Amino acid sequence: MDTNNLPHIETEKGSSSFKMIFTLAIAGLFSGFFLATTFIYTDPVIQNNKKEEMFAAVYEVLPGCKTIETLEFDGSTFHVLGENEISENPIFLGKDENGGFVGFAIPASEPGFQDLISALIGYDPNTDKVIGMKILDSKETPGLGDKIFKDEAFKTNFLDLDVSGTIEFAKKGQKNASNQIEGITGATISSKAVTNLLINSISSWKAPIKQYADGRN
Repeated sequence: MDTNNLPHIETEKGSSSFKMIFTLAIAGLFSGFFLATTFIYTDPVIQNNKKEEMFAAVYEVLPGCKTIETLEFDGSTFHVLGENEISENPIFLGKDENGGFVGFAIPASEPGFQDLISALIGYDPNTDKVIGMKILDSKETPGLGDKIFKDEAFKTNFLDLDVSGTIEFAKKGQKNASNQIEGITGATISSKAVTNLLINSISSWKAPIKQYADGRN
């Protein structure tokens, strides 16, 4: 066996490994640069789209709303946010064409049957009523749980719901009071989750909203 060529073979193997590693490193560098650049340019567009979708939902849950103020609650008082300011826990104040209060749009979420249910609640502190609600995100079972945003009868629960006292859940066909939410047959867990979402959100926000509204009136 001729062994004179063995060192040459090892050198070629080492050179080949280096080239492969170098190529992968360059590819990774360019991929990272491409992803970072894409994120820098697309993230503002994505955030702006989310903002527009949220504002569209605010107009939907606050009938008569013409302008919106984005507010942030620091635990004791509300602060109005500027157009480019971002809050992790915003709440929205809707005004009519004369600048008068229409109500507050409150983002809320609650565990459902499959995953978190996210919604936007329209609340009028002057009448102490929920005047609208829109499901923003839900992964509930198609054909059953997804009725929380497809069933028109269920959605009417939140057009004039009295929340001055205890909010109650009622089975289908058994609603007999303005403070009750009538559930959906076959989607009891999902409709109860929406009820709990509303109860928890209103109980948390009612006092600070009333204080803020009284101070502005």
